[in-house]
Amino acid sequence: MSEREKAIQLIKEIPDNKLVFVVDMLNSIKKLLIEEVEPDEWDLEMIAQAEQENDGTKVSFDELLQKEGLTYADLQS
Repeated sequence: MSEREKAIQLIKEIPDNKLVFVVDMLNSIKKLLIEEVEPDEWDLEMIAQAEQENDGTKVSFDELLQKEGLTYADLQS
């Protein structure tokens, strides 16, 4: 028996009122299986530019606000 057949057999044994959990779990797993696409030329250029601009320095959110002359109140509007 294949793994697919085993899974189908197990699903058939689950009561209908509990299938919502199985469906949610399968949907979550399906999202993880999305095929990754290799970066194209534009992507590679953007990555290279970001690597040049990023010196590895970390800035807190508060420091960023101060640097830009903003406050939390400015973000509310």
